[in-house]
Parts: sequence; structure tokens; C-alpha cells
Amino acid sequence: MAHNINKNRQTGEYSFFSVKKKAWHGLGSIVDHHPTSEEAIRYAGLDYEVIKSPLFTQGRTISIGDSGELIEATDIMVPNYYATVRADNNTPLGVVGSAYEIVQNREAFTFFDAIVGGGDGILYETAGALGNGERIFITAKLPDYIRVGKGDDVTEKYLFLTTSHDGSGSITAAFTPVRIVCQNTLNAALHNMSNVVRIKHTAGANQRLKDAHKIMGMANMMSQNLEGIFNKWAKVRINDHEVKKLIQMALAPNKETLDYIKKGADDKLSTVFKNTVDDAFAYAMMSETQQLETTKGTIYGAYNAVTGYFQNVRKYTDQEAKLKSIVLGGTAQLKSQKAFELCSAYALDGSVIFNLN
Repeated sequence: MAHNINKNRQTGEYSFFSVKKKAWHGLGSIVDHHPTSEEAIRYAGLDYEVIKSPLFTQGRTISIGDSGELIEATDIMVPNYYATVRADNNTPLGVVGSAYEIVQNREAFTFFDAIVGGGDGILYETAGALGNGERIFITAKLPDYIRVGKGDDVTEKYLFLTTSHDGSGSITAAFTPVRIVCQNTLNAALHNMSNVVRIKHTAGANQRLKDAHKIMGMANMMSQNLEGIFNKWAKVRINDHEVKKLIQMALAPNKETLDYIKKGADDKLSTVFKNTVDDAFAYAMMSETQQLETTKGTIYGAYNAVTGYFQNVRKYTDQEAKLKSIVLGGTAQLKSQKAFELCSAYALDGSVIFNLN
């Protein structure tokens, strides 16, 4: 099941909702309005509790009597470890340690409500559960936009949150600007400030989750800075040869490849890497969203070529893999941030980036 969306065994419904747009793989609920957090939890099928249950293993007692060997099974409690279990259907989700603290789905939505002053202005757009319900995710649209150029090129501002109930990862909240015209997630790190907050599932995690409203201040600062930067980039010209070079450098998988690029030794580059670069460059040159006044022949367009490649061209095994790559610190996010750094440097002085032949 490539989509990996949870299907409730009792109701037969998929744990996912989306506002107005077609739901993920056509599954789940489509609603015609932006719901409150209470409604979103219900629409997404996330209205279940998770509990920590003692973990047992099976031991054996062997005795030999007149009738022969007798084997008796005995339950042995595993100390300091617990199973996380869905309370609504008793499905085991994972194994965790004694210090692990469950953050209930309802508390994850409370995080969003708290950071924007009780929900004022926040718009829940999607939410859902993956697997057996061991991982949930939420996206919420923030008020206002990032506008580039005369206002036709608009980027919406989102907060994304994901958490797991199986001990596999931390609570993650991220600021994710999305350019409307092509649905590019514009990953960027400004002045050593990450766009991600991670909170461990340990004692006090709920309190730390409540305190994580700092991501809202970070999001506001990033969006203001990004609007200024993107508008500046939209006025900085770059030729096609330079765009391809920048794409090569952003996508380089290792230092050896980067050295070949800087030396102009394209014959040393692998066929797989060349094909990847060609796909991204083709997107840069031919996509309709790259023909706008803000993107055609500009640094802003070069940056969008990299983010657009990962969002709209690259193939992924499933939607979860795409999510991890683009939002949760995977390859797409790392390469997009590399492109951001290169474009920033080029905007200051293009000759600093590379020596063209």
C-alpha cells in the first residue's frame, strides 16, 4: 500500500482529511471549509488515545514426570520497557522505554492553537495517520503571504507537525513556505536559524511542546526575510550556462563530484548524476512556472529549479518518502538549502561561486 494511510479497522475509513482539494491518493475526507482543531481531529480519524502498556515475553518451565516431558509457558514482564497501544482497537504501535512520554494527537493540535493565540487566523489544511496510526502529521496555513515581484508570484506560509507513537522519532514542527504556482516547498535556513524545531518524547515533552511557540516567531522572521531576499533575487540576472552550473553544484552528492564540476570535468561525472541534472535543468528551462517575470533568467528562478525538481519531477517510492525527503531533513531539503546558499552567494558576487570556462 504505497500511500501508507491508516485504515480504521472498525469503521473502514481512512485516517486523512484535506480542505477542498482531492485527498491523498483519493482517500480520506474532503471538507469544504477550514475546520477547527476539534473538527480536524475528527475528520482525520485522529480521535484515539495511545497508552503505555507493560511488556511481557514468554518463558518456559520444563519438568519431567512419569508421563514424560511437560513444558509450561509463563509470562515474564520486561523491565523498563513498554508497548504503546491504540486504546480504541488495542493495536500495538511500538516499544518504548520507561522515560518515553506519549504526546496525544489532541495535544499535537493544541501546539498549533497555542502558538497563534488560541487559533486566531490559523487554517488547518490536512491531517492524517500513517501505518497503524503510529505516525501522525498536520499541516496548517498561516495568515498572509510572501509576495515576489508585482504580486503574481505568491508563496503561502505553512506550519507542519509530525509525531510518532512508536518511539522512532522526535516531535517535529517545521515552517514550510509553499510557492502556489507550482507547489514548491521552499526550504531555507537563514542566519544559522533552522526552520525546524525537534522535541524528544521524554519527561516534560508536553511542556516543551507548549513552549515551542518560538517556531511562530521564527516563521514570522523567516517569512519577512525571505520576501526581501526573493524579491532581490528576482532582479539578479543569470544566464542558462550559469543556471546549469549552479544546479550541478547544488545537487552534487559528494566532494569528489563537486571538485569535478568546479574543474569543468563533466566527462568524469556519473551518468546517473548527469541525468538528474538534466531533469532539473529541463524543469528550469521549460516549466511554465519558470517563465514568469520573477523566474525567467533570474537567481530566484534558479533556486526554484532545484526546489521544483524535487517537488514536481523526481520520483519517490511513496508519499511518505517524499514527505521525509522534502520536509523532514531528507535529501531534497538538504539540496534545496544548498541551492539557497549558492544563490545567496551569487546574488552578492557571481564570480565567488564558480569560475566558468
